[in-house]
Amino acid sequence: MFSSLPSRLGALLLLSLALGACSTAPRQPAVQPEPEIPAPVAPKPAPKPPRIGLALGGGAARGFAHIGVIQVLEEQGVKVDLVAGTSAGSLVAALYASGKNGKELATLAEGMDEGAITDWAFPTRGLIRGEALARYVRAQTGNKLIEQMALPLGIVATDLSDGSPILFQTGDTGAAVRASSSVPAVFQPVKIGAREYVDGGLVAPVPVRFARQMGAELIIAVDISEPPEAKPPGDAMRMLLQTFSIMGRSINNFELREADVVMRPRLDGVGSADFTARKRSIQAGREAAMAMLATLRQRIAAKTR
Repeated sequence: MFSSLPSRLGALLLLSLALGACSTAPRQPAVQPEPEIPAPVAPKPAPKPPRIGLALGGGAARGFAHIGVIQVLEEQGVKVDLVAGTSAGSLVAALYASGKNGKELATLAEGMDEGAITDWAFPTRGLIRGEALARYVRAQTGNKLIEQMALPLGIVATDLSDGSPILFQTGDTGAAVRASSSVPAVFQPVKIGAREYVDGGLVAPVPVRFARQMGAELIIAVDISEPPEAKPPGDAMRMLLQTFSIMGRSINNFELREADVVMRPRLDGVGSADFTARKRSIQAGREAAMAMLATLRQRIAAKTR
């Protein structure tokens, strides 16, 4: 019994050493899972405002009010993306689209000589030829064609043959403004290509639908039309203008429904031939724009996406 004790103790000793060696061996660290890297989140695109179109209506000398509207839009940071004009509105639209700002337009208006845009003719088909107006436009726009303007420009006239409207978006700016401003019997019709054209106010006193056709998503319409006189005028020329006023009011009621914001400068007592009320007209335009500014901002916000 005792003879086998040393061998047993030796075995236990060897077993103890073996177990100790196992217990002191370095432990392998546990493998940690790699942290998940979140997928990159694409930044949200900046809100995109609507494409704003400015539709400037006809009204002869009352057209100076358009300048006041443009001034306020610029001062308030409202960016106009395109402009369409009829008659007097086509003149302001062309000058504005060429790159002139509201301040420059006002300076130009104050120094404008009515005689520089009036060339009397032997009264056959009109008292005024209109070529002086075309020359004036070319000079003030640097002889740029319509398609070369800083802003997309549309000018509305009426085809004398069939009464259909035309939107000039290319070609001679001076000729297009002359055509758009050719009040029948006052200005001679304008021949462009093979056709003759007269005042765009016969088909679109304020060219809202044409601004839409050009791609406007929000339209600011400026209506400077003169209401019909309460007492029918006596002379033939004023009777003709009275007829245009009556017709224009009917067309405007339809046309302006498509506008998002309508600005109507208060031009009481300012006639279509009153070139002496320039500053007053510009101020009336400013006041009309300021009065509609909150509404305009709401419309822009509603269409911003």
